[in-house]
Amino acid sequence: MSLVDDRRALHQIPELDRNLPKTMEYLKNALQGLRCQVFSPMEGALCAWFDYGHDSAIAFRADADALPVAETNKVPFASRHPGQMHACGHDGHMAILLELARRLSGKRLRKNVLLVFQPAEETTGGAKDLCKTNVFRKYHVEAIFGLHLWPGLETGVIASRRNEMMSRSCEVKVDIYGRAAHIAKAEEGLDAMAAGVEFYSRVMAMEAAIPRKILRLLKFGKLRSGSACNVVSDHTRLEGSLRTFEDEVFYTLRAGIVSAGKAVERSSGCTVNVYMNDGYPPVVNPPALYEKVRELVDFRELEKPSMITEDFSWYQKYLPGMFFFLGVGDTPALHASDFHFDEGVLEKGVDFFEKLAENYQ
Repeated sequence: MSLVDDRRALHQIPELDRNLPKTMEYLKNALQGLRCQVFSPMEGALCAWFDYGHDSAIAFRADADALPVAETNKVPFASRHPGQMHACGHDGHMAILLELARRLSGKRLRKNVLLVFQPAEETTGGAKDLCKTNVFRKYHVEAIFGLHLWPGLETGVIASRRNEMMSRSCEVKVDIYGRAAHIAKAEEGLDAMAAGVEFYSRVMAMEAAIPRKILRLLKFGKLRSGSACNVVSDHTRLEGSLRTFEDEVFYTLRAGIVSAGKAVERSSGCTVNVYMNDGYPPVVNPPALYEKVRELVDFRELEKPSMITEDFSWYQKYLPGMFFFLGVGDTPALHASDFHFDEGVLEKGVDFFEKLAENYQ
């Protein structure tokens, strides 16, 4: 099989979260016959271990799950699973690691190598659970590397940056419960719509008060309220996202959101329930590792970080890790139903990882 063959085969069998039986079967078959040990450290994950007889190792990671998106591309290798699609390039990431495995199979390197195929990047953060298996400690992994296909970055360009690269994330969901009443007797109700407007105004003012030089994002993309034009709304639902790089800013904004909810309860008489998940930490490339890699391989330095999130950040909580973008040029956005890219860029990713593996010591 070739690099493109792998990508197209995987593109046809997208699977979600941790339920990746066909994907794992394909990966296992592709790795058969290579000079590596193949094993599964947890559900939906697969590792390939290349033991060159050293005391330490480096790791390369690819995410393996897809998205609940119905593909609209008219290509012979389109998804065969209705309502599921590799709309975020994970099929390309896996293909890169499979080709890297073929190349590593015939080499002698100065570090052992662990290739990691990980589930649940798009959902619950499979990287965190993979770290908890202690697989990196068992195989003495001292650094881990990953990349992501990246629209908007020139085709074939590989880029990264020291320190902050991708943001921390947190979903924000707010339910406001009031009391319905006919508009003509509005005083008998509790207006959940007005309370929702007040809540939104409060949290936006709080976010705006933070100095602009501090990188953060707090936005709401969804608001629903009411059932009829002449009835006071008894329920408002807001859904949004909080993204930051610094823990202090993150927890300050979270606390402010909760405080805004309590203030709206007092002023409106409505009940305000605020839900926020833990999300993913920020992707932060350690300066020492960044400088070391900079001396080994060529890549472009990004001017600013992205406010998109990635669960590769969990690896960086357990061991040094560095993340890269692989440009795919002017393509549809990630997660779009028509996402596609020039498959020629995959070779650039393999070459980059291969050179890094060869030079790292």
